[in-house]
Amino acid sequence: MADLSFLVNADPAVLDDIYEKYRQEPGTVDEGWRRFFEGFEFARSLNGGVSHETPEEFQKEFQVINLIAAYRQRGHLFTKTNPVRKRRDYGGKLTLENFGLSESDLDRTFQAGSRVGLGPATLREIIRLLDETYCHSVGVEWIFTRDPKVLEWLQDRMESNRNRRHFTLDAKRHTLKMLTQAVLLEKFLHQRFVGQKRFSLEGLETFVPAMDAIVERGAVLGIKDFVIGMAHRGRLNILTNVLGKDYRHIFNEFEGKQYTDAQFSGDVKYHLGHSADKLTSTGLPVHVTVMPNPSHLEAINPVVTGVCRAKSDSRHDGDHHKVLPILVHGDSAIAGQGIVYELLQMSQVDAYKNGGSLHIVLNNQVGFTTNYIEARSSTYCTDVAKTTLSPVFHVNGDDVEAVIYTVELALEFRQEFQRDVFIDILGYRKHGHNEGDEPRFTQPVLYKAIAAHADPMQIYAQKLADEGTIAADESKQIEKEFRGQLEHDFKTAKEVFETMAPSFLKDRWDGYRWAKDKDFEQSPETGVDPKELRRIAQAITKLPEDVKFFSKLERIFADRRKMITEGRFDWAMGELLAYATLAEEGYRVRLSGQDAKRGTFSHRHSMVRVEDSDAEYYPLEHISKKQAPVEIYNSTLSEYGCLGYEYGYSMAQPKALVLWEAQFGDFVNGAQIIVDQFIAGAEQKWRRANGLVMLLPHGSEGQGPEHSSCRVERFLEMCAENNMQVIAGTSPANFFHALRRQLHRPFRIPLIVLTPKSPLRHPLCVSPVEEFTTGTRYQEVLDDMWTTPKQVKRVVLCMGKFYFDLVKKQRDAERKDVALVRLEQIHPLPKKQLAELVARYPKAEFVWAQEEPENQGCWPFLLRKFDVTTLRVISRPESCAPSVGFPDLHEKELAALVERVFEK
Repeated sequence: MADLSFLVNADPAVLDDIYEKYRQEPGTVDEGWRRFFEGFEFARSLNGGVSHETPEEFQKEFQVINLIAAYRQRGHLFTKTNPVRKRRDYGGKLTLENFGLSESDLDRTFQAGSRVGLGPATLREIIRLLDETYCHSVGVEWIFTRDPKVLEWLQDRMESNRNRRHFTLDAKRHTLKMLTQAVLLEKFLHQRFVGQKRFSLEGLETFVPAMDAIVERGAVLGIKDFVIGMAHRGRLNILTNVLGKDYRHIFNEFEGKQYTDAQFSGDVKYHLGHSADKLTSTGLPVHVTVMPNPSHLEAINPVVTGVCRAKSDSRHDGDHHKVLPILVHGDSAIAGQGIVYELLQMSQVDAYKNGGSLHIVLNNQVGFTTNYIEARSSTYCTDVAKTTLSPVFHVNGDDVEAVIYTVELALEFRQEFQRDVFIDILGYRKHGHNEGDEPRFTQPVLYKAIAAHADPMQIYAQKLADEGTIAADESKQIEKEFRGQLEHDFKTAKEVFETMAPSFLKDRWDGYRWAKDKDFEQSPETGVDPKELRRIAQAITKLPEDVKFFSKLERIFADRRKMITEGRFDWAMGELLAYATLAEEGYRVRLSGQDAKRGTFSHRHSMVRVEDSDAEYYPLEHISKKQAPVEIYNSTLSEYGCLGYEYGYSMAQPKALVLWEAQFGDFVNGAQIIVDQFIAGAEQKWRRANGLVMLLPHGSEGQGPEHSSCRVERFLEMCAENNMQVIAGTSPANFFHALRRQLHRPFRIPLIVLTPKSPLRHPLCVSPVEEFTTGTRYQEVLDDMWTTPKQVKRVVLCMGKFYFDLVKKQRDAERKDVALVRLEQIHPLPKKQLAELVARYPKAEFVWAQEEPENQGCWPFLLRKFDVTTLRVISRPESCAPSVGFPDLHEKELAALVERVFEK
C-alpha cells in the first residue's frame, strides 16, 4: 500500500481535487488513496451518509494522517529515553491543537487508523499506539532512509502488535539474571579493588543482556560468527558475562599477576580480547570474539570489519549474513572521531562490503569531563548515520526490555537489508572517567541526580514485582547466588589460578608459531619451476582475442609477452607473477589501495578496460581452474579506515596475501594510529600475529616534500623484537621472493615495502628469469657485480631509488673503486650477510649513502644498530621536511650528493 505519511499540513483544496477524481474515475487515483477513500465511503454508508460534498470529517481524516506522519518523523524528539536528564525542548510538540484536532475528537473513529495497522480506530487508540511506538522508551529516526521497502518494513515491525517482542516468564527471568550479573560484578569489583581502574559499565548495565540477546537471536537468524569491537568501558563485563571468560582470570589481572608467557609485554586488562565457542539456548553453535584494542577510540572499528570480511570470504563462501560486526561506540567518540565517517562511507563499497555493522552507542552523556553539548554540533551523537541512510534507534538504558526489543529489531533489519543500523542506548556513567576520577568537579548537577538514581537491576526487579511476574524474594535469591559465585571464584583465584596470555594460535592459526631471530638469518627458497613460471606468465599476459581493448593497454601486454621470450621481467611482472604463483598454490591474494588496479604510476594494469566500455577484464582471474581468488580493489580515498580494514582481514586469514598500497608513501601518516597501535605492537601487547604487506612508494624525485618519503625512519624507530620487516626494493626478482616468502614461512609478521616510482621503468630495474625459478630466494643484501673486491676502496651501502642515481654516475665515470651495495632488507638487519660482505672487502671503507636528510631515512636506525664495521653517512643535511619543493633545487642537491659519494 502506498504511504500517505508525507501529507503533513496537506492543502484542503488539493485533497478535494483528489477526492473528486476518485469519485469520477477511481482508476486514475493512486492505490493508497483509492483504498483510503473506499474505507472512508464505506464508513459513511454505515452511518447513513449520502452527500457527495467533501464533509468536515474528510478534512479531519487528513489531519489525523498529518498527526501520524509527524509522530513517525519527529516522535523521537519527544521520547522518554533519558533516564537522568530532562530532554531539550525542540518545539513543534505533537499536541492535538497543532494538527487542527481537539479532545472532542479523541473518541471519534477514523479510517486513518488503518495507516498504523489498527483498521478503523478512535483517535485515542491511534495516539496510544503512536506514543508507545515512537515516544516512550524507544525513539526512532527512519523516515530519511528513503527506500520504500525499508520504510514499509520498519513501519510494519514497529507499529504492528504481532511483530512486537513479547517477553515470556522464562525470558524475563533470564533477563533478570543477566542484568543481576552485570550489576553485581561491577559492585563486587568496586568493593574488592578499591580505586583501581576498570572503566565500569555502571549506568548502562542493560548492555549485557542486550549483547546476550544479540547472540541468541542472531544465531536463530543464521549468524555463526560475532565479532565485537569496543572501547574499554564495560569490556570486563562483556568478556565475563557474555563470552564466559573466567572471573578468576579477571581477578588475577586486578591483582597484577603477570602472564605465564614472559615473551610478551601485555596490556592493561580492559584492552585485552577474548574468543569463545558458545552454544545458544536453542542449541546453535556460534563463535564470539571481542577484539583487543588500544585506547585510541574507534580505531578498532575498521579492524573488526576487515576481520568479518575475511571470515565471510574464507569460512562462509562470501555469505555476509553469517558474520556480524558489532561496533560499540561512546557518545563523544562516535561524534568526534572521523574514522566513523570513513568506515560508513566504505560500508557499501564492493571492496569493503560485509553486510552492514550493528552499531551500539553506550551513551553516558559525557566525554571524559566534557558535557554532551560541548562534544558535538548535531542534535544526536549518531547523526553521522544519516550519511548512509542507516536507521537509528534511541532507547532508554534503564528499560532493559526496551533495550532488548530494540537490538533484536535492529539485528533483524541488518539481516534483511545487509546495511548498517545504529542503537543509541542512553544511560549514564556512575563514576568519573575512571574509578579514581571525581566527576562532581565538572558535572555537579548531573551527578547529584545519578547518586539518587536506582540501578537498572533494582528498576527491573521492582517492575517484575509490581506486575506480579517475579516476586522480590526470587530476585533477592538470584542476587545471593551470584554473589556467592563471585566470592568463591575470588578465593579460588587467589589460591591456585594463574593468568594466561590470550593466544592467537588456534583455529585458522593452527600450525603457525612466533618468529625467532634464527628465522632471519636466511630466507627460505621461494623459486618456482621454470615451466610453471612460463605457463603462468603467459596466462596473465594473454588478452581475449575477440575483445578490443584500449590500444596502449594492448601494447603494454604485448611488451609483457615479449619479456617472456626475452627471459627478463620488470617490476610489474615480478609483482604480478608473485600474486599469480601464490594463487596457483591455493593462497588467496587481496590488494587494495587508491588506484591499485592500474597503479599510481600506471605500471600494474591488473585490470584492463574494454575499449569504449565500462567492462573490465582481470587477467589474474584466468590462470587456471584450480587457482585461489586474486582480488585487487581501488579503495576509497582513505588511509586510516582502509589500512585498518586490511589489517583486520589479514589478522583473520593467515593463508592469504593481504596488501595495502598507499598512493604515495607520504600519505601513510594518515593511518598512523593503525601503524603505531596495531602493526607495530599487537604481537607484544595482545599476542596477535599479522602478515599484512604495506606498499609505500618512496623516493625523492623533485615532486616536493609531500611526494617523496614514506618516513621510513618512523617505521624503523618502532622496529624491535622481530615485530615487522622493512625492505626497500630495487630488484623485481627480490620483490617477487619477498611477497612469496611472506606466505612460505611458518609465522606471520607485517612487511613494509618501500616501493619504487621512477625506477619502475628504469632499464636496470629488471631481473633475469633465472632469478625467479627453483632454488632461488630473497636476497637481503645485493652486492655489486660490476666491480671486483680487490679494486674497491669504498663500499657504499644504499637502498631504493638512490641506487639508480648512483649507479649511473658509477658506470658513466667507470668508478670500479666504488662498490654500490644494496641493503634490500633494513629490518631485521641482516647481520650475517653484512658480516660476509665486510669480509669480502677487507681494505675498503664503508659508507651509508641516502638521499633523505641525515635525521631521516635509515641512518638514525643504522647509527644505533649497525655494528659490523665502522660506518659513516653521506646524506642531505638535517631538515624538518623530507625534501625541497623546487625541482631545480632538488636536481642541484642530488648532483652534489652524488658527487660526495664518489669524491676521492
